Amino acid sequence: MATNANTSYYIPAQDKFSRWEMVQLHVKRGDESQILFSTTVDVSIETLTPADLCAIYNGRLKVDRICSEIPELADHGVSLPLNMQGLTDDQIMELKLKDEWEDRCIPSGSAEFKKDELGRRNGPAPNEKMKEVLRKTVEEAKALISNKQVQANVCVTMDMVKEALDQLRGAVMIVYPMGLPPHDPIRMEFENQEDLTGTQASLQVIPEEEAQLWWASKELQRGKKLQDYVGKNEKTKIIVKIQKRGQGAPAREPVVSEEETKKMMLHYYKRQEELKKTRRGR
Repeated sequence: MATNANTSYYIPAQDKFSRWEMVQLHVKRGDESQILFSTTVDVSIETLTPADLCAIYNGRLKVDRICSEIPELADHGVSLPLNMQGLTDDQIMELKLKDEWEDRCIPSGSAEFKKDELGRRNGPAPNEKMKEVLRKTVEEAKALISNKQVQANVCVTMDMVKEALDQLRGAVMIVYPMGLPPHDPIRMEFENQEDLTGTQASLQVIPEEEAQLWWASKELQRGKKLQDYVGKNEKTKIIVKIQKRGQGAPAREPVVSEEETKKMMLHYYKRQEELKKTRRGR
């Protein structure tokens, strides 16, 4: 593993097979790029869809959810028990509620109290040095699985997703050596106990048994192999779309890319301006 000093992209060590000798899938959901993924034409769709691509897709979502929650941990400390969240100090006193985890889950070094106006977290936050540990790790983890890796022509693997999760878990343990409360959403994510019911995040997750892959307006059927659709050329590169079963065929990719369209429009505009100047000169 290595990191390019000039970018935040992750550059994986070379595997036994070069990615140029394998099929490269540009995976999208809707119009948004997700990852590049290397495989072979001999892979079964049964393996490719749930075991590989869906696991990476959902794993990246988990990393993103944790990365969005850690800044709250850095600013306002650990999560309050659910029965205390959203209550005012007066209400907590009136109901005689107590956070039994407050004295157990203390950040390393001195804590800096910063009240959470949303009433989700308890207030004693990590000091600036520990906050920086969390912030830096979030940046590194996000870069590891970012969809910008597509632009860098880097294929994302499940090992990279696991490494991002390990980095985040390690940073949290450095800052909170006694651990987080069992109800803290970050700990629940690490332990795969998260409850996304009724949240926007739940709409993004694709259960493995419901995952479908589409290419050229064709669903890649389980029970077949990738070569049944794309042929036996191992140097093929295609765009596939992942989505939940029952959503119908996704929109086809435009024949001309957005970038190419912009270039064509710019060329047309310049040509029109040149014609105007020519007419005025007559």
